[in-house]
Amino acid sequence: MIGNRLLAGVAALSGAMAVGLGAFAAHGAGPAVKTLLTTGAHYQIVHALLALLCAVVAARGRLWTAAGWLAVAGGLVFALALSAIGLLGVRAMGAVAPVGGVLMIAAWILVALAALRPSSRSA
Repeated sequence: MIGNRLLAGVAALSGAMAVGLGAFAAHGAGPAVKTLLTTGAHYQIVHALLALLCAVVAARGRLWTAAGWLAVAGGLVFALALSAIGLLGVRAMGAVAPVGGVLMIAAWILVALAALRPSSRSA
């Protein structure tokens, strides 16, 4: 049973978007844009998978759910910022990409905290 179905659904859609972005990078983007899109797709797919994992174990605590939302949000912000730079030439999005990075880092820190937190259940 999935602990948080909404998070799982959003994570899956984020993963689908990452695959589409990666496919476009591989088959439709010019060389200058390809690197940006590939990097964005890579980080987005990794964090969509992390969010999906967090959704599955969300019943174990709120830290897992928070980590999942941070992961999916960070992956999306990062990938969309790089896409806007590459496809639209919006260089100002270079200031937004690190926000996505910080969200992704925060997600991993919450995963570590959730994983290392002592279990309240007796063995």
